[in-house]
Amino acid sequence: MATKSETMDSRLPERILKPFKEFSNTEQLSGIILILCTLFALFLTNFILYEAYNDFWSTKMTVKVGEIGLEKSISLWINDGIMAIFFFVIGLEIKREILTGELNSLRKASLPIIAALGGMGIPALIYIMFNFNSPESLSGWGIPMATDIAFTLGILALMGKRAPFPLKVFITGVAIIDDIGAVLVIAIFYSSNIDPTVLLIALGIFLVLIFFNRLNIQNPSVYIILGVALWFFVLQSGIHATIAGVLLAFTIPARNKVDADRFVVKAQLLLEEFQTSGKCGSGVLLNQKQQSAIKAMENACQNVEPPLQRYERLLHYWVAFAVIPIFILANSGVLLGDIPLTIHPIELGIFFGLVVGKPLGISLATWIAVKSEITSLPSGLTWMHIIGVSFLAGIGFTMALFIGSLALSDPVLLTMQKFTVLVASLVAAFLGVMILARTVPIELDIEEFEC
Repeated sequence: MATKSETMDSRLPERILKPFKEFSNTEQLSGIILILCTLFALFLTNFILYEAYNDFWSTKMTVKVGEIGLEKSISLWINDGIMAIFFFVIGLEIKREILTGELNSLRKASLPIIAALGGMGIPALIYIMFNFNSPESLSGWGIPMATDIAFTLGILALMGKRAPFPLKVFITGVAIIDDIGAVLVIAIFYSSNIDPTVLLIALGIFLVLIFFNRLNIQNPSVYIILGVALWFFVLQSGIHATIAGVLLAFTIPARNKVDADRFVVKAQLLLEEFQTSGKCGSGVLLNQKQQSAIKAMENACQNVEPPLQRYERLLHYWVAFAVIPIFILANSGVLLGDIPLTIHPIELGIFFGLVVGKPLGISLATWIAVKSEITSLPSGLTWMHIIGVSFLAGIGFTMALFIGSLALSDPVLLTMQKFTVLVASLVAAFLGVMILARTVPIELDIEEFEC
């Protein structure tokens, strides 16, 4: 017999639940893969192939088109190049949330925005407090600001009913605001030697892309070619190249060529044509009319799905199971023997920023927002849920490692940063799980919960 929560859950609009559940499931499995990649990188670095590991990622690669060429190490091609795809998908997710999701109204967006601001500000302040007199590491203040949503959702999936659906929606909203904050921090504070002329060229390409968006041009080749050009000129301008991925995502059309009503009518006509044009059944070769009907149906399906939704769906798996694992393999290898025994301020700043600053910032900001009646706590959640998931938000990992690679140039500081991010993320995950394990599972009344 179905429980009350299961019955209520089935009433939620499928258009809201299905995309979020697909996103959540992908992130959960991705989190497991990232853990395996991290362990593999640590194993390679510390037991068998330390020199080969470093030599491989330091190998120079040149890409040249005509007279224009770029030479970078493999690790920089990953951090500056394929990570732009990761930021492109982040940009698509942000745009979708603004248009139709948790950020499409001030009332719905207020809680995750306020919580995320607290979760970014306090960790940064804690880091600065420890590193104020350490100029070589002060630039890393952005390291403990971001949340790794893949690991967080992966752990929540293991918590079962102790991590109700609204909690996953809440932390996803917080993580998306975190991503927006991280993008702004990278663009403003981790870019250097800005070339105004090249930046103007990049701006011109961006404006052309916006113009094509307004015309609802949906040919992917246009966005691929101009997107690569945008990435190149943003890179050459001095702004970190991954920002181009977010800018490109904001220009991807969110409108479909064929509205849903016209699609339903056309689909019915094509199905009738397919059925009346020949025999149906297994093992029967399709005739010309049936093949034409299938082709027309494929085109109709493509035209009814907005490019924004289609690109996010197609690329999300590549990012979760290829781009991020490759980044982790290239950036999480730490030779434990190289870590100084003395504790450096950067280690204190990162550890306490993630383990103390994140939960304190998110919980305190949420409490202030609720008590001041700016917003309300989502139905089905208790303060223990908020505190528990706030600790899980201290799993910085992917974005923390990425910002660290931009902020720090000293190899010793980079090694300490990587190790501390790993340790702090592990501690934050453990504390979050312990708190959520002590919460009482709640039967959620979905009718009171607005997605």
